[in-house]
Amino acid sequence: MLILPYLFKIHKQKKRNGKINLKLAISLNFNHNIRNIENLQGILVKPVLPNSTVLIVADNSSQQNLLSDYLIGFGLNLLVANTGENGLTMAQNRRPDIILLDTDLPGLNGFETCRQLKNNETTRRIPIIFMTALDSTVDRIRGLTLGAVDYITKPIQSEEVVARLKTHLTIQKLQDELEERNASLHEEINRREDLIAELDSFAHTVAHDLKNPIGVTMTHAQFLCKYGSHLSPEEFQKYANVIVQTGRKMSNIIDELLLLASVRTEKIAPKPLNMAEIIEETQARLAYLIEENQVDFITPPHWPIAWGHAPWIEEVWVNYCSNAIKYGGRPPRVELGASIQHDDSIKFWVRDNGLGIAAEAQKELFIPFTRLNQIEMDGHGLGLSIVQRIIEKLGGRVEVESDGVPGQGSTFSFTLPLFDATPFTGY
Repeated sequence: MLILPYLFKIHKQKKRNGKINLKLAISLNFNHNIRNIENLQGILVKPVLPNSTVLIVADNSSQQNLLSDYLIGFGLNLLVANTGENGLTMAQNRRPDIILLDTDLPGLNGFETCRQLKNNETTRRIPIIFMTALDSTVDRIRGLTLGAVDYITKPIQSEEVVARLKTHLTIQKLQDELEERNASLHEEINRREDLIAELDSFAHTVAHDLKNPIGVTMTHAQFLCKYGSHLSPEEFQKYANVIVQTGRKMSNIIDELLLLASVRTEKIAPKPLNMAEIIEETQARLAYLIEENQVDFITPPHWPIAWGHAPWIEEVWVNYCSNAIKYGGRPPRVELGASIQHDDSIKFWVRDNGLGIAAEAQKELFIPFTRLNQIEMDGHGLGLSIVQRIIEKLGGRVEVESDGVPGQGSTFSFTLPLFDATPFTGY
């Protein structure tokens, strides 16, 4: 029976009442002569499944065309295959959102096609709805057992197809969103667990490093309180200097703790660095060490310009240079330099004249915070771990080079993006 007369009535009713009688429209049998209806989508109902892709695998061309014409009206993107083999290839290459799969196919039947789709990592999550003339419970269970989400019994009712497509596409979308949220949640949980472990290790290391200077400070202060009046000015000054030095060590540890917090949370906009000014500030902060140890401090006349964050880079130089003084020769010779690399980065380095570092020990210098309390670093580990965190956040890398030969020392370096060549957007 043709349905055009009914559509004519709907047009007349729309013109008279200003709206469509949807109940009448839905009651029409769209399984007949659908291809004779133009603009059905605009007349009856807005698309409810826009932009989803449906793969129809069926060997009945008339059935395909009838169903395809109907589904197109709902904004669906359609793919059509007439054999199981073609369906497997199309599903693999095009990744549809859902598959309508006929059980009765030439060659590879629908059940075997379903099995192979579900065994393929690329296609296993695509929902499959069987279209079958088989009405036995055994066949239905067989299809669902193979991984299908639903089945439709022939002869196909187009309205039923749309309803089931909408249901299962909605379920799939919700499942995808749930999996994304679960993945984000697991990522956040892992990040927080890493942070807790990192802070725990950092607290352990800080407590360990503070314990000795606090003990020294208290011992010398108690000694001065008890015997200070009996000491000569020179002796009194000697004990007072020790208190000042240990106080400075404790202050540095606290500064490192504050620096770690800022590196983790602070949002910075990297700028071109005036490295000469940063080195001047570094020397000023280390003036007491340089003078006390009579350091031969060597810097180049000019510096290449890099991207970075000046306060953080100053901390890197302070750490590298103070270590070079502490572990250098006697008197220490500390040489600074820079060279432009082939990858449009700049390598900045500090070279000392100390005993050098053995190859095995070099592997343990730049370590994650979570391992700081597992390794005895003799003063290197905490600062260098913070240095690594800073440089990696600025898009660079850290390195140490040493042959372990006394007098030849070690070279600690870090890289930053070259200002002239790198379009930098920040972190």
